[in-house]
Amino acid sequence: MKVAVAHTIGHVAATVSMSKVAVSFTHIIKSAEPAFSVLVSRFILGESFPMPVYLSLLPIIGGCGLAAATELNFNMIGFMGAMISNLAFVFRNIFSKRGMKGKSVSGMNYYACLSIMSLVILTPFAIAMEGPQMWAAGWQKALADVGPNVLWWIGAQSVFYHLYNQVSYMSLDQISPLTFSIGNTMKRISVIVSSIIIFRTPVRPVNALGAAIAIFGTFLYSQAKQ
Repeated sequence: MKVAVAHTIGHVAATVSMSKVAVSFTHIIKSAEPAFSVLVSRFILGESFPMPVYLSLLPIIGGCGLAAATELNFNMIGFMGAMISNLAFVFRNIFSKRGMKGKSVSGMNYYACLSIMSLVILTPFAIAMEGPQMWAAGWQKALADVGPNVLWWIGAQSVFYHLYNQVSYMSLDQISPLTFSIGNTMKRISVIVSSIIIFRTPVRPVNALGAAIAIFGTFLYSQAKQ
């Protein structure tokens, strides 16, 4: 249950973040996930790492901080949503790895059960905070803004997002939570670049520098971890 709660909080917080700030900004902040993973493992789980691993976190944290401080469309709710999502997903990854260890449940089946439990947890909150009337109004607005193609976009997004998470859990079944966090960070490079191009997000040189420093930090971490 605690894995499903962390999974739900992580996805909701990330969605809230992207509703308040640019997609690229959310993923720049979420690039700090390895730092959260190391800190949680060290101070909560009692695991220790070599000094180069800790030093590699400095450019990750510094780069994300620089990008956040100079973001043109900075929003505290969006920023905190990304930070909460980082923390929730780190706990989800660690607890998931422990849950799958030594058991016959595969990553694919584990994620399927996790998705169902997350839906059960989220549904009462969605009804209480929004309700059918707000859903109907949102649907009408989506049809007005996007048109009939909104059905295709929702369907495609659902399929691809589920496949992404399914493959992620199949990978988590084979690697450590920390390495998984690094893989997630490298994935964000393509997301950041693609969102900037597609949504034409204005990026100042100092923002790009902060993102580059954070990404370089993940490379240093991967070398220190070897």
